[in-house]
Amino acid sequence: MVQNYHKEQEMRLTDNRYASERSQFELALRMIGHEARTRTIRACTGLSDDRIRKLYATYFRDSGQHAVKRRRGKSPQQVALFVKNPSNQLEATTLVALYCASLLLRIDARNRMQPCWPRPDVEYGHRVCRAFETFRLLHRNPRLNFEWAWSLLQSASMNDELYLSACTTCGSGYVQDAYALDHGVCPGCVISRRRHDRSRRSRR
Repeated sequence: MVQNYHKEQEMRLTDNRYASERSQFELALRMIGHEARTRTIRACTGLSDDRIRKLYATYFRDSGQHAVKRRRGKSPQQVALFVKNPSNQLEATTLVALYCASLLLRIDARNRMQPCWPRPDVEYGHRVCRAFETFRLLHRNPRLNFEWAWSLLQSASMNDELYLSACTTCGSGYVQDAYALDHGVCPGCVISRRRHDRSRRSRR
């Protein structure tokens, strides 16, 4: 009886390790497909740089999937890009909404963004991927790639340079740089006004 119990425990531990490793590999492949940097993949999966490079070589480079690029260096960190123009600001706002829906961020009583996850792990990585994949369905040819989406989540989680402002026209929230001039108008309203003005000029 005791011997059988120990065997069952060993099998259970082996199964758990296998499931955990498989989940790491699946997330790594998913993130490589989104052209995430090695450092970003490592933060969520815990895999070594060498194993991540081998996964890319085996499943992407050597398989002929040359459309997937390997991005090198650190993730982008300049928050100014998120409010550079109304289109970027609208995309950043969409991503923040999706992060909140994915329980990666929450909005507190002061309309500030707060992190819901103590640190990146496999589930965190899958939620980021799901949010980004939904974002790409909502925005055709988006300006913000996966690494910029990752950078936005990290910046929003630190809650020092970005915050949610309220539109004085429609009342919706939008991502705003804490150190930039805020005109109090969301990117959706700005884009709508510009389209309306162009339409009026074309009818003259």
